[in-house]
Parts: sequence; C-alpha cells; structure tokens
Amino acid sequence: MSRAPLPTKPCAVCGRTITWRRKWADDWPSVRYCSQRCRRARRDPTADALETAIRDLLARRGAGKTICPSEAARRVAEQRGEEDWRVLMEPARQAARRLVAAGEVELTQRGQVVDPDRARGPIRIRAVR
Repeated sequence: MSRAPLPTKPCAVCGRTITWRRKWADDWPSVRYCSQRCRRARRDPTADALETAIRDLLARRGAGKTICPSEAARRVAEQRGEEDWRVLMEPARQAARRLVAAGEVELTQRGQVVDPDRARGPIRIRAVR
C-alpha cells in the first residue's frame, strides 16, 4: 500500500525540513519552526549576513567551485570585528540549509550532493548548476 508523500517546508531559522503532522492539520500554513529552540532563537541580522557572504564567496569563486561554511563564518566575524569565528559555524551551516531550501545552492560531501538533513561532518557549498 503506497501513501502519498507528506507535505514539507523548511524551518525559518535552521533550514531543516519540517514534515506535516496530523496535529498541525488546522494551522499548517502558520507552522514556521521545527522546534521550541528555533522558535525562541528567531532570525537575526547575522543570519542574513551569512547568507550574503555565502552568495558573494560563491560568485567570486566561479561556476562549479565550492566553499566551506567556515569561509562565510570568518568573513562575517571579520566584518563584525570579532576574533572567534568558530561560534558562527553552526549559524553558517543553517544559512546554507536555508539557501538549499530556496534552491540557490547545493551541499556536497566528497563531491556528491547530499541532503542537508542527513549531512554529518564536513560539508562544502556550491551554487546550483
């Protein structure tokens, strides 16, 4: 017995996939966050700066080339005058997941495109071909 796939949408903060649940049937259009943590965190200007940094770095790198999320984290930390760019690594990965959901970039591991929800370990980001 085959079932139709359930509707999905990306989380507004982290970019992870939210899959429809029966308890959300009445208010599915208003569901924006995957968890209470994301609901509390909301989006801040750093998230937009990281997305912009990813786009800029990919545009400078050229077609088919990749970047590491750490490059975007370093650029934003430098712009803000901060020394520790490592605190921006998870927000950079979240920005990459949001851009994947928007169809702008792909995440790769060892040269193969991977699902952002399943990717563990080092990732690379490249513009959609």
